Amino acid sequence: MKTTKKNNVTSVSEQDSPALKELFVDGLKDIYWAEKHLAKALTKLAKAATSSDLKTAFETHKQETEVHVERLEKVFSMIDVKAVAKKCEAMEGLIKESETITEETEKGTMVRDCGLIMAAQKVEHYEIASYGSLRTLAEKLGYPEVADLLQTTLNEEGETDKKLTVIAEEYVNEEAATEA
Repeated sequence: MKTTKKNNVTSVSEQDSPALKELFVDGLKDIYWAEKHLAKALTKLAKAATSSDLKTAFETHKQETEVHVERLEKVFSMIDVKAVAKKCEAMEGLIKESETITEETEKGTMVRDCGLIMAAQKVEHYEIASYGSLRTLAEKLGYPEVADLLQTTLNEEGETDKKLTVIAEEYVNEEAATEA
Protein backbone atom coordinates (compact mmCIF):
# COMPACT_ATOMS: atom_id res chain seq x y z
CA MET A 1 0.00 0.00 0.00
CA LYS A 2 1.45 3.33 -1.07
CA THR A 3 1.03 6.12 1.46
CA THR A 4 1.99 9.76 1.55
CA LYS A 5 2.21 12.03 4.56
CA LYS A 6 0.92 15.61 4.56
CA ASN A 7 0.25 17.74 7.64
CA ASN A 8 0.69 14.68 9.86
CA VAL A 9 -2.01 12.83 7.88
CA THR A 10 -0.94 9.64 6.19
CA SER A 11 -3.05 9.26 3.06
CA VAL A 12 -3.77 6.20 0.98
CA SER A 13 -4.93 6.11 -2.60
CA GLU A 14 -8.50 5.10 -3.31
CA GLN A 15 -7.14 2.17 -5.33
CA ASP A 16 -5.32 0.94 -2.23
CA SER A 17 -8.41 1.20 -0.07
CA PRO A 18 -11.63 0.76 -2.06
CA ALA A 19 -13.53 -0.08 1.14
CA LEU A 20 -12.56 3.25 2.69
CA LYS A 21 -13.62 5.12 -0.43
CA GLU A 22 -16.92 3.22 -0.42
CA LEU A 23 -17.48 4.25 3.21
CA PHE A 24 -16.64 7.85 2.30
CA VAL A 25 -19.04 7.90 -0.66
CA ASP A 26 -21.76 6.30 1.46
CA GLY A 27 -21.28 9.06 4.05
CA LEU A 28 -21.49 11.71 1.35
CA LYS A 29 -24.75 10.21 0.04
CA ASP A 30 -26.15 10.17 3.58
CA ILE A 31 -25.36 13.82 4.34
CA TYR A 32 -26.52 14.83 0.84
CA TRP A 33 -29.97 13.38 1.60
CA ALA A 34 -29.87 14.98 5.05
CA GLU A 35 -29.07 18.45 3.72
CA LYS A 36 -31.73 18.30 1.00
CA HIS A 37 -34.42 17.35 3.50
CA LEU A 38 -33.19 19.80 6.11
CA ALA A 39 -33.61 22.67 3.64
CA LYS A 40 -37.33 21.85 3.45
CA ALA A 41 -37.66 21.41 7.21
CA LEU A 42 -36.02 24.76 7.97
CA THR A 43 -38.87 26.56 6.21
CA LYS A 44 -41.32 24.90 8.62
CA LEU A 45 -39.11 25.68 11.61
CA ALA A 46 -38.96 29.35 10.64
CA LYS A 47 -42.75 29.47 10.41
CA ALA A 48 -43.12 27.76 13.79
CA ALA A 49 -40.64 30.03 15.59
CA THR A 50 -41.92 32.83 17.80
CA SER A 51 -38.94 35.16 18.03
CA SER A 52 -37.79 37.10 15.03
CA ASP A 53 -34.17 36.20 15.82
CA LEU A 54 -34.92 32.50 15.64
CA LYS A 55 -36.99 32.91 12.46
CA THR A 56 -34.06 34.75 10.89
CA ALA A 57 -31.57 32.13 12.08
CA PHE A 58 -33.64 29.36 10.46
CA GLU A 59 -34.10 31.34 7.23
CA THR A 60 -30.38 32.10 7.05
CA HIS A 61 -29.49 28.48 7.71
CA LYS A 62 -31.89 27.38 4.96
CA GLN A 63 -29.91 29.51 2.51
CA GLU A 64 -26.64 28.09 3.84
CA THR A 65 -28.03 24.56 3.60
CA GLU A 66 -28.85 25.11 -0.07
CA VAL A 67 -25.19 26.10 -0.57
CA HIS A 68 -24.14 22.96 1.35
CA VAL A 69 -26.15 20.86 -1.12
CA GLU A 70 -24.39 22.57 -4.04
CA ARG A 71 -21.02 22.10 -2.35
CA LEU A 72 -21.71 18.39 -1.89
CA GLU A 73 -22.59 18.12 -5.58
CA LYS A 74 -19.21 19.67 -6.34
CA VAL A 75 -17.53 17.14 -4.02
CA PHE A 76 -19.22 14.26 -5.83
CA SER A 77 -18.01 15.69 -9.14
CA MET A 78 -14.45 16.11 -7.83
CA ILE A 79 -14.25 12.41 -6.94
CA ASP A 80 -16.01 11.31 -10.17
CA VAL A 81 -19.09 9.91 -8.42
CA LYS A 82 -22.68 10.69 -9.40
CA ALA A 83 -24.46 12.79 -6.76
CA VAL A 84 -27.06 10.41 -5.36
CA ALA A 85 -28.81 10.72 -2.03
CA LYS A 86 -29.16 7.80 0.36
CA LYS A 87 -31.90 8.08 2.94
CA CYS A 88 -30.49 9.34 6.22
CA GLU A 89 -32.45 7.69 9.01
CA ALA A 90 -30.83 9.94 11.60
CA MET A 91 -31.87 13.19 9.91
CA GLU A 92 -35.33 11.83 9.24
CA GLY A 93 -35.69 11.15 12.96
CA LEU A 94 -34.32 14.56 13.94
CA ILE A 95 -36.73 16.31 11.58
CA LYS A 96 -39.64 14.27 12.99
CA GLU A 97 -38.56 15.28 16.47
CA SER A 98 -38.74 18.97 15.53
CA GLU A 99 -42.22 18.42 14.08
CA THR A 100 -43.31 16.76 17.33
CA ILE A 101 -42.03 19.74 19.31
CA THR A 102 -44.05 22.07 17.09
CA GLU A 103 -47.18 19.94 17.56
CA GLU A 104 -46.78 19.60 21.32
CA THR A 105 -45.93 23.20 22.26
CA GLU A 106 -48.16 26.24 22.24
CA LYS A 107 -47.86 28.53 19.25
CA GLY A 108 -46.36 31.94 20.01
CA THR A 109 -44.44 30.85 23.11
CA MET A 110 -40.80 30.93 24.06
CA VAL A 111 -41.21 27.36 25.30
CA ARG A 112 -41.75 26.41 21.66
CA ASP A 113 -38.67 28.39 20.64
CA CYS A 114 -36.67 26.70 23.37
CA GLY A 115 -37.75 23.31 22.03
CA LEU A 116 -37.02 24.29 18.44
CA ILE A 117 -33.54 25.44 19.39
CA MET A 118 -32.92 22.12 21.15
CA ALA A 119 -34.08 20.21 18.07
CA ALA A 120 -32.04 22.41 15.71
CA GLN A 121 -28.90 21.99 17.79
CA LYS A 122 -29.29 18.22 17.66
CA VAL A 123 -29.36 18.57 13.87
CA GLU A 124 -26.28 20.79 13.92
CA HIS A 125 -24.36 18.35 16.09
CA TYR A 126 -25.23 15.51 13.73
CA GLU A 127 -24.01 17.58 10.79
CA ILE A 128 -20.84 18.61 12.64
CA ALA A 129 -20.05 14.96 13.37
CA SER A 130 -20.76 13.96 9.78
CA TYR A 131 -18.72 16.70 8.13
CA GLY A 132 -15.83 16.26 10.55
CA SER A 133 -15.64 12.54 9.82
CA LEU A 134 -16.01 13.04 6.07
CA ARG A 135 -13.30 15.71 6.06
CA THR A 136 -10.94 13.34 7.84
CA LEU A 137 -11.71 10.53 5.38
CA ALA A 138 -11.16 12.91 2.44
CA GLU A 139 -7.74 13.76 3.85
CA LYS A 140 -6.96 10.06 4.36
CA LEU A 141 -8.00 9.24 0.78
CA GLY A 142 -5.78 12.00 -0.63
CA TYR A 143 -8.51 14.49 -1.57
CA PRO A 144 -7.17 17.73 -0.04
CA GLU A 145 -9.46 20.02 -2.08
CA VAL A 146 -12.49 17.95 -1.07
CA ALA A 147 -11.34 18.09 2.56
CA ASP A 148 -11.15 21.89 2.30
CA LEU A 149 -14.73 22.11 0.98
CA LEU A 150 -16.00 19.83 3.73
CA GLN A 151 -14.11 21.92 6.31
CA THR A 152 -15.83 25.05 5.01
CA THR A 153 -19.22 23.45 5.59
CA LEU A 154 -18.10 22.13 8.98
CA ASN A 155 -17.14 25.68 10.00
CA GLU A 156 -20.53 27.02 8.90
CA GLU A 157 -22.38 24.32 10.84
CA GLY A 158 -20.39 25.23 13.94
CA GLU A 159 -21.26 28.91 13.52
CA THR A 160 -24.97 28.07 13.23
CA ASP A 161 -24.76 26.04 16.43
CA LYS A 162 -23.14 29.02 18.19
CA LYS A 163 -25.83 31.41 16.90
CA LEU A 164 -28.55 29.14 18.27
CA THR A 165 -26.80 29.03 21.64
CA VAL A 166 -26.62 32.82 21.76
CA ILE A 167 -30.34 33.17 20.98
CA ALA A 168 -31.20 30.63 23.67
CA GLU A 169 -28.93 32.15 26.30
CA GLU A 170 -29.68 35.82 25.58
CA TYR A 171 -33.41 35.57 26.18
CA VAL A 172 -35.34 32.54 24.93
CA ASN A 173 -34.55 30.24 27.86
CA GLU A 174 -35.20 32.99 30.42
CA GLU A 175 -38.52 33.99 28.85
CA ALA A 176 -39.55 30.33 28.49
CA ALA A 177 -38.92 29.83 32.21
CA THR A 178 -41.39 32.63 33.05
CA GLU A 179 -44.24 31.39 30.87
CA ALA A 180 -47.15 29.76 32.64
